[in-house]
Amino acid sequence: MRISISHILIVLVIIALIGCRPSGPSAVETVALVQTIVNIGSDTLVNLALAWAEAYMQQHPEVRTSVTGGGSGAGIAALINGTAHIANASRAMKAEEIEAARSNGIELVEFTVALDAIAVVVHPSNPVNRLTVQQISDIYTRKITNWKEVGGEDRPIVLLSRESNSGTYMYFLEHVVRLGDPKSDLLFSPDTLLMPSSEGISTEVRQNPNAIGYDGLGYVTPDQKGIAVSADPNGPFVLPSVDTVNDGSHSISRPLYMYTAGEPHGVVKAYLEWILSEGQRIVPTLGFVPLG
Repeated sequence: MRISISHILIVLVIIALIGCRPSGPSAVETVALVQTIVNIGSDTLVNLALAWAEAYMQQHPEVRTSVTGGGSGAGIAALINGTAHIANASRAMKAEEIEAARSNGIELVEFTVALDAIAVVVHPSNPVNRLTVQQISDIYTRKITNWKEVGGEDRPIVLLSRESNSGTYMYFLEHVVRLGDPKSDLLFSPDTLLMPSSEGISTEVRQNPNAIGYDGLGYVTPDQKGIAVSADPNGPFVLPSVDTVNDGSHSISRPLYMYTAGEPHGVVKAYLEWILSEGQRIVPTLGFVPLG
C-alpha cells in the first residue's frame, strides 16, 4: 500500500499537537473542577455570610459561594426543595419546616455560627433612653401609643418591624411581644409598618423622629439611637453589645444558624468547618458575637 506525502504530513501534525498539549487540565476541565455552594436565607446574616464567602474564596479559588438574602423562611424553603446547599437563619427551625423536610426525605442539620443581640432603635433626637421588655411589648401591641407615656415627648409612636418571613420578626414576636410566653397569642399591632430589609428599618428610623424599630446589632449605625433594655422594671438597663451578649446581661439576644440537608460533606463540610474556626475572626468586625 502506498502512503502519500500528504498523509505522512497529517500524521506528523497530529503527533506534534499531542506533544504540545499541556500536562495540566484543559480550560473545560478546570471549569469543571470549580464547585459552587449556594447559600440563601436570613437578611440578618447576609452581610456576615458575604464576608465569609469572600474570605473563603480568596483562600480556596476552586470554590464559588453564592450568597443571597430573602429571609430565614426563604432560605429554609430553598434548602428543603433542593435549590440551596446551606440555609441561613436567625431563628430556630419551625416544627412544620422540619416535617416538610422529612416528607422530602431530608433530615435538617443545625449549626450555630454566631450570636447576635437585637437592638431596639429610635431617632437620635428621641429623649427616651431606656425601656423594659414589658413596655416594648405594650408599644408594639398598642397598649402604649404615645412617647410621653414612657418619658418622651407628646408624639405618636410609629411602629416599624421586619416582614413575617424574617427570623428576626419571629424572634421579636416570641421573645419580646409575647414576653417569651409560649401560650401567648399577642400579635404586632395591625398598623405596624413592615420593612422588607434591615436597611429599610435603618432608613426609616433615621428619617422619622417618632419611629421605633428593632434590628440585629450588626445593622445599627451611628445615626440611630439604641435603647437600653431591661427584663425588670428595676433594671439594670443594658445596651446591646458584644460584651453584654457574652456576659448574658442583655436580655434580647439569640444564636444565628446555618442549616444543611443531612450531614454536610465535601466542599460544604469544609466550608462550615472553616466558618466555625478561622471564620469566627470575621464575626466581630460586622457587629456580631463570635462563638466561645
